[in-house]
Amino acid sequence: MKVIHSLREAAHAARSRLTVTAALFSLAALLAACSQASPGGDSTSTPPGSAPASSAPASTAATTSAAARVDLTITLTESPGATPRVFRLVADGSTPSPESNLPDSAAALAAVERYGEKIFFALPDPTQMCTQNYGGPEIALVTGWFNGQEVNATFSRTDGCEISRWQAMAPLFGALAGGTGAV
Repeated sequence: MKVIHSLREAAHAARSRLTVTAALFSLAALLAACSQASPGGDSTSTPPGSAPASSAPASTAATTSAAARVDLTITLTESPGATPRVFRLVADGSTPSPESNLPDSAAALAAVERYGEKIFFALPDPTQMCTQNYGGPEIALVTGWFNGQEVNATFSRTDGCEISRWQAMAPLFGALAGGTGAV
C-alpha cells in the first residue's frame, strides 16, 4: 500500500509541476505578445541618440491633430550616433499641406493612406515568424495623429518583418519612388 500511496503522491506532484510549467509558458507567451504591441517591438521608447520628435506642448499637438486628418512627425536616425533628420507630413485631404517637408510628400501620404491603419495600429501576432535578415541600422520614430488616432510607432530594419514594414512606409522616411527610406 505504501508503494501505491507513494506513486499517487509522485503523480500528484508531477501534475502540479506540469500545471505550474504550463502557467509559466502561458505567461511568457502573454508577455511576448504584449511586448509586440506594435509590430517591431517597443513603440514607446525614443531611438538611441534621437531627440524627442516634437517640443510643442501637448495642447498644441491636439489642436493641430483635430484640424488635420494626418499630422505625423518622423524622426529618422540613419546610424547610431548620427544626427537625426526630422520630417513632417500634414494633410487634411488627399493633398499634403505646405507644412509637409518630405522629399515626396504625396508618395508619403499615399503610403500612409494605404498601410497606415494596418501598420500603426496592428494587433500583435505571436505566431508571426520573421526571417533573420538584417537590413541596416536605420531607425524611424513616427509620432502624431492619423485619422483621429494617436500614432507612436518605431520602425527599424532588424529582421524580415521589420524590413517589410519599412519598405511599405519608405516614402514616409524620405525615400523617393519606393526606395529603401535612406535619404
